[in-house]
Amino acid sequence: MLSKYRWWRDAVIYQVYVRSFLDSTGDGVGDLAGVRAGLPYLKKLGVDGIWLSPFYPSPQHDHGYDVADYCDVDPLFGDLAEFDRLVLAARSLGIKVLLDIVPNHCSSEHPWFREALAAAPGSPARARFHFADGRGPDGAEPPNNWHAMFGGPAWTRLPDGQWYLHMFTPEQPDWNWRNPEIAAEFDRILRFWLDRGVDGFRIDVAAGLFKHPELPDSDDPEADARTRDSVNPLAWNQPEVHDVWRRWRAVCEEYAERDGRERLLVGEVSVPTAREHAQYVRPDELHQAFFFDLLGAPWDADAFRKVISEAMQDIAGTGSTVTWVLNNHDQVRTVTRYGEHDPHGSGLGAARARAAALLMLALPGAAYIYQGEELGLPEVVDLPDDVLTDPIFRRTGDRARIRDGCRVPLPWSGQASPFGFTSGAESAKPWLPQPEYFAEYATDRALADTRSFWHLYRDGLQLRAALPQLGEGGLRWLDAPPGVLAFTRDDLVCAVNFGTAPVPAPVSGTPLLASGACPPGMLPGSTAAWWIDDSLTD
Repeated sequence: MLSKYRWWRDAVIYQVYVRSFLDSTGDGVGDLAGVRAGLPYLKKLGVDGIWLSPFYPSPQHDHGYDVADYCDVDPLFGDLAEFDRLVLAARSLGIKVLLDIVPNHCSSEHPWFREALAAAPGSPARARFHFADGRGPDGAEPPNNWHAMFGGPAWTRLPDGQWYLHMFTPEQPDWNWRNPEIAAEFDRILRFWLDRGVDGFRIDVAAGLFKHPELPDSDDPEADARTRDSVNPLAWNQPEVHDVWRRWRAVCEEYAERDGRERLLVGEVSVPTAREHAQYVRPDELHQAFFFDLLGAPWDADAFRKVISEAMQDIAGTGSTVTWVLNNHDQVRTVTRYGEHDPHGSGLGAARARAAALLMLALPGAAYIYQGEELGLPEVVDLPDDVLTDPIFRRTGDRARIRDGCRVPLPWSGQASPFGFTSGAESAKPWLPQPEYFAEYATDRALADTRSFWHLYRDGLQLRAALPQLGEGGLRWLDAPPGVLAFTRDDLVCAVNFGTAPVPAPVSGTPLLASGACPPGMLPGSTAAWWIDDSLTD
């Protein structure tokens, strides 16, 4: 019988970027055995589940988001037997396991794409992808003017004259979801991993998949490719995509009815408004979708209140819950993003990041934490060009959008690189270099310091689990001074001072938890705090 408790509705999930979490083999790249070794650490932190970045066989042109085989493990990360051990170990600790699935595109080394390259134009093999003749007298111009999101044109020409579509890189050809073979193949892939015991999937590019059937020109192709949040509407958010999520939801419901364990579908949905976002989490589609507006909001009380209110109205109104995020593997780390002109975010950025974390954990719904955020890691902004691996940099030469800086391997212990990340010899080098200052953020030091980011996250997660008012439900805004955001959930009050000057606290007495020093009756600048106010329930 299916449990009435839907664990995912208020779960806290920790994103594991596998290649940067913990290396068990000494090759400088994190792996599944390393994740398994780190599970007790994550249990101690108090998360409900983990989301694993892609570990499938891949040529690693986009670090696993170019998948060559969706039903195996790349030897770089282990094998299926190690994956099974990881799932069993996680289950023994009560930790859910989500996989990252990539349905918009595959690797150019996927067997079906290699078959398509060898086949003739108009063949069934090419119909699994988007192949088209070029424009102009000799077909030398691309079929349309679309730009790839990682830079350059979205089309690559083959020696036989045809072009194929790739909305990211040439090594990532887009599937043609109008071909029923693709839907059937992904049904098989889902079942393969569900049969191995996973608890759900994070879906990459969940608003993509379908392209306009006529592949017309875009009105503003350069704007379409400027950022991942400014996407081509002809290749994004097409109405047919919702049929895919209904189909996947039915597969998950089938497994849930069989054993009572509900499987989760959470989508990477980048659409302009909360109302469009809500369409993806209707009762028969995705369970949840990441709400990126909080991540993108400027450090401003009015901006935060606006995006939170819209999410609560439009998304929670569908019967789903909001899925809050402050960071992930594609974004500048929070302390640096909030640090303005301080790239390390050691002062103002750190204070704001701590306050934002406490705010996120107080909001109704689910929360996702990117690895290293619980350590207060800053973005590594000074990586030399010759170590950068991000395809955005390789295709554009532009450092402004690169993602390597948030993917530098975690520091676990010690005073020098590799900081316990790799079990190899001292000369073993992590796949991206760790700066010397990572010693200040090492996990062993964070656990020993009760004032650290780690203890703030751990204490917030413990209270979130212990206080029933921090489960499902809504919130009520409270009157607050300019620059202050305050709300209540039953008798629990959360307030954030977005300014730098202290203000009177909305509740007297000592807070249950605060992101910084918070004397009774006052709320310092760039600080968040939680209180219990018994008067609210009298």
